[in-house]
Amino acid sequence: MLLRPDCIACILRMSISAIRKMALTEDVIKELYTEILEIPALRGLNWDITNPEIIEDVWNKIVKRTDDPDPLFLEKSNQNQRIIELYPFLEKAVNQTADPLYTAVKLAILGNSLDLMVADNSLTIENSISDKINAPLSKTIYLEFKQQLQASRCLVYFGDNSGEIVFDKLLLETIKKTLSLDVVFVVRSVPTLNDATLREAKAIGLDKIARVIENGIDGPLPGTVLSRCSNEVQDLVRQSDLIISKGGGNFDTLDEERKHLKKKISFLLLSKCDPHYSHFGVKLYQPILANFF
Repeated sequence: MLLRPDCIACILRMSISAIRKMALTEDVIKELYTEILEIPALRGLNWDITNPEIIEDVWNKIVKRTDDPDPLFLEKSNQNQRIIELYPFLEKAVNQTADPLYTAVKLAILGNSLDLMVADNSLTIENSISDKINAPLSKTIYLEFKQQLQASRCLVYFGDNSGEIVFDKLLLETIKKTLSLDVVFVVRSVPTLNDATLREAKAIGLDKIARVIENGIDGPLPGTVLSRCSNEVQDLVRQSDLIISKGGGNFDTLDEERKHLKKKISFLLLSKCDPHYSHFGVKLYQPILANFF
């Protein structure tokens, strides 16, 4: 999905939200924000670009100004730890249902609501999950996903945020209880926003459930452009029976490549904005499971 007018305000809100989490003086914040406002796409001068590509430019400016390649490292660690503490609650929620896979899929999607870059939520994560656990998710689309999963032998899973990857871990554990398939979980090579890198994935033990590899992209892109990924990732995608893409950033970028990809792909994300609402026809803050088989 390419940039839309709504996205510009969202990216600018994300930028100031991230900057405010860093130990910067007000003068430095003003200077940095001024630099960000000079990005052509954020001034309506380039619409043929995806949100993650713009955010990559934003993040490069932040990293240069802070002289820190991973300025939200502590935020990511704290978010991982908080969700790990909830793991027994999440596991119980999955195991007590008639269809554990359905619940695990829905929880994995709801985990996408933990994105630090959208807004701070005053509700606790536990209450937020409890409030949304009964959100509608098409049973027809879910059954298509389940059937494809059952027919697969190689799954490539593109991860998104820290904290959220704990929900991904639960989904993969649920899948592997009944299905025998090779799973490769792909994380960012270069830190960006609160997205998970190899360090965050290993910190929660995700590498014990799946093979975890970096995407090989040489910049802080919060998405997946396959032509920029390593040869290893590109080969694995070609060999895969199913691709799972988590989050809005991965959707925005992979959707632009989907026509040429010619692979079976399922997008799991939360409807966080009007562009996604209009694209999928799903109300705001509702789970999205979209299959392209």
